[in-house]
Amino acid sequence: MATASPLGRATAEDLARLPLDVRAEIIDGAIVEKATPSAEHSDAQGEVIARLRGPFHRRPGGGHPGGWWILPEVEIELDPHEVYRPDIAGWRRERTPERPSGRPVKSRPDWVCEVLSASNASNDLVKKLRVYHRFQITHYWIVDPQNETLTVLRWTADGYLAALTAGPGDRVRAEPFEAVELPVGVLFGGDEEPAAGT
Repeated sequence: MATASPLGRATAEDLARLPLDVRAEIIDGAIVEKATPSAEHSDAQGEVIARLRGPFHRRPGGGHPGGWWILPEVEIELDPHEVYRPDIAGWRRERTPERPSGRPVKSRPDWVCEVLSASNASNDLVKKLRVYHRFQITHYWIVDPQNETLTVLRWTADGYLAALTAGPGDRVRAEPFEAVELPVGVLFGGDEEPAAGT
């Protein structure tokens, strides 16, 4: 489904009128329904959340890096006609001291993670990527369950720079969460292998 508001380009108010079970966002003024997640998509999304939320979704200290708000599936209004629902988004607490709230959230995240679905991949890789760059989202992760890759993009003035591309056999420290090692294979249903030398 990709439709405009009856009065032209859609806004967050149009999303709010949709039934609660409809997962949609506004891309370039059109309401676009998000794909029903596959098992592979859900598993990858859940693993990213599990690996990052524990150590980072808190204040720093107590042996944890902390310093972030990490929220799945929230509507974020970047522009009146660009209201996205990234699979996961993060806000640095130093820039956003209070937990983002409301629907839609109006504060720009510092990190977004999209898990690709075959039907929506072009939105995540082209349209939304351009808008994320325009709004200076400093880090954009793309998790691709079909190709079993994690791509970490870093914002630069000229466009996103691929800071990291990793596959199932890799263990990475992916910015902006370098404090924690991520075994990439677990995002795609693999078992975690112990680090070399342990």
